[in-house]
Formats: sequence, C-alpha cells, structure tokens
Amino acid sequence: MSISSLSIKQKAKKLGFQKIGIAKAKEYGEDQKNLDSWLQEGRNGTMDWIKKRKDERGNIFNYFPEAKSVISVGLNYYVGKNQNDLHSDYKFSNYAWGDDYHNILKKKLFKLLDWIENDSDRVKGLVCVDTAPVMEKVWAREAGLGWIGKHTNLITKDYGSWIFLGELILDIELDYDLPFNEDLCGSCTACLDSCPTGAIDSYKIDAKKCISYLTIEHRGEFEDRNINLDSWIYGCDICQEVCPWNKKFEEASDLDEFQPRTSIVNYNNDDWNNLSEKNYTNLFTKSPVKRTKYKGLKRNINQNKKEHSSCRE
Repeated sequence: MSISSLSIKQKAKKLGFQKIGIAKAKEYGEDQKNLDSWLQEGRNGTMDWIKKRKDERGNIFNYFPEAKSVISVGLNYYVGKNQNDLHSDYKFSNYAWGDDYHNILKKKLFKLLDWIENDSDRVKGLVCVDTAPVMEKVWAREAGLGWIGKHTNLITKDYGSWIFLGELILDIELDYDLPFNEDLCGSCTACLDSCPTGAIDSYKIDAKKCISYLTIEHRGEFEDRNINLDSWIYGCDICQEVCPWNKKFEEASDLDEFQPRTSIVNYNNDDWNNLSEKNYTNLFTKSPVKRTKYKGLKRNINQNKKEHSSCRE
C-alpha cells in the first residue's frame, strides 16, 4: 500500500483521533509577527521556554528543515461532567481529571508514524504535542480543523474547543486540506465577559492574568498576594464553559484514560486543604497535574483558602 493523505486519515481515525487534517509546511509571517508581539509585550509571564525557542515556533523550518507536510490531529477529552460534580468548593480543569494527555497523544502519533515508516523507510517524521516548539493552533487552523477563537483556543464545529491537539511533521508531499478561514465567533463576547481576571483581549491573552497560567505554569509565589483565583486550584475552564460552541457540540469521550480519577471527584475541602506530598504523588501519578508540582498545587489551595476565609468574614 502506498502512503496517501486518505490512507493516513483512515489510519488516524482507527487510532481514535476525531479530527485529522493536513497542511503544507510553510512560513506564516502574520502568525509569527503575532507571536513576536505577544512576547515583546511580556504576555508570556514566566514561560521563558516560549521565548527561548520562538524562532523554531515561529518558523517550522528552523525546527525541522526537511518539513513538507504537517498532519494535525484533534482528540476529544470532554467527559460529560462539570465542576458541579466535584465534592469540594475547589475547581479543577477538566483536561486534568484523567491521565496525562501528552503520553496518550504521543503514543497514538508514534503508532501513526511507525505505520507510515513501515510502508516507506524513506519517510522522516517528528511527533509533536504542546511541549514542542510549534504553533499547534495555527497548524490546526491551516489543516482545516477549526478556527482560533477570541479566547485563543482552537474551536471546532463538531467538538467545540474540548480537544487536545497534536502534530506529525513529515518530509514528504501530501494532498492538503483547505485552511479554516471562517471566524465563527461572530459578535459573541461570552469568553471576554466571563473571565474574572480580564486576561482575555480579543484573540490575545495575557498569561500573567490568566488563572490557568497562574495555577499551572507560574513559578514561585503570586506577585499579587490578593489575587482572586475564583476557587480554581488547577487550571481554569471558564472561557470554555461559556462558549456557545461547547454548549452546543460537546460530546463525551469514551476513552478510559480521560475519565475522572475518583479522588479528584470525591475529595472535599478538608482533603484538599490537608493534602500531603505523599498523597499528591499517589493521586497524580501519570497525571498532567505533576506539571505544577506539589508546592505549586499547595500554593493554589492556600490562596483559595484565603479567599474563602475572606468571604466568610
């Protein structure tokens, strides 16, 4: 069997990806300018790793000079539950309720790459998830998966924005999909209006104000000791929860790996407040929550405890 765009998409579907598209590897000057501007304005907060590899992120040929095609995939992670299903006042981003998506996506993408390489030993490819220096939402848009919404997440017409993105970069030419050039956000400003910290400015986000950034990526203590995390102790889903596209098209994933861990659902306020490092390690083995480390999660819990105490006074 010869490798084709159609056969690749069929194999990707069999591997469980709901969204698959293929884009031609090329420079996207406007998106690169937007990235440079975002970094120059300091909106990346303490995420210096973005700045260090911005030339690769902004130009795929600086990362993989032989690149000719970018296969963009989307995996639905919505599990049909929301914050009201948790037994505590603390909130926990949906994407982190189950196993680490990096490992799940990489495993599937490596299977796809192995399948392609078995057909042709002349193919060279790179597997990328969000830790790689690529503009994943730009490639998803160019591969026709969806559009980048005002909250800066990729939105699809059939799964909303509850999807993980991954890429497989190849050094062979393929047939390419049309980019998704429509902006279906229209006049809606639900995400902008609902953000409690004002982190979202249409199509641009200030990480320093974003609760998701603050509770996951920010290192050290909070500069603003009185910052309101709105009860979130890991991540934040507000801008996705209010999005009409998510309300209309959300579909529960049947992947066991994404199903909520029992402890995350059943923990009450006292359980979280008294979380020990040993319990943290046991609870979050193979979880994306290890990203913030025990110290970071305890910082987030303590900040919310302070908020709750202030509300009761």
